[in-house]
Amino acid sequence: MQSPPGGHPPDLRSPAGDIPAELPDMAPRLRDLRRRRGLTLEAAAQRAGLSPAHLSRLETGRRQPSLPMLLSLARIYGTAISELLGELSPERDPVIRGGGREAAAADGWTYHRMGSPGRAMQALRLIVPYGAQGDLVRTHPGEEWMYVLDGRLRLTLGEAVHELGPGDSAHFDSLTPHRLAAASRDGAELLFVHTLLQSPDLYPHP
Repeated sequence: MQSPPGGHPPDLRSPAGDIPAELPDMAPRLRDLRRRRGLTLEAAAQRAGLSPAHLSRLETGRRQPSLPMLLSLARIYGTAISELLGELSPERDPVIRGGGREAAAADGWTYHRMGSPGRAMQALRLIVPYGAQGDLVRTHPGEEWMYVLDGRLRLTLGEAVHELGPGDSAHFDSLTPHRLAAASRDGAELLFVHTLLQSPDLYPHP
């Protein structure tokens, strides 16, 4: 179902801004990683494109990071999203069994880890609820690929807006300003892959 014309999707988060309990160790993990890299709060926030106050709220558990924030912080701290989400096992089993790992939730999105930790390519299955992070625009090094499994997804790349349905996919340079939002009221489910590797770009960035 389409969003109401001329309006923004409603914010389905609680009025009190309740923080999901699924990531109790996220805040201290972010703080510890920053300190291990020898970065001040101000330096890390500047590199991530955040305000120091926002990063401080992430590190104290008063806010949960969005997917773009996780990607940016993982790059700055020289680690993988899987470590930020608590997947610390050094093993790299090539087979990932369905149901073998618990999902994590942050800022309304649900993350299912689909790959091994410590890899240059991060693979996730995402569930994006309607009304979550619709106005968050991010840019960061690397490439992103996504494939819609269920629902409809609104992908904004620069000035262009695309609506993707089940079976549709997108592959783009993540230096292009972009944002994701569910376009159907039941949300959207997608496979998501990110890598810091950059392919030669034949066209200028918008």
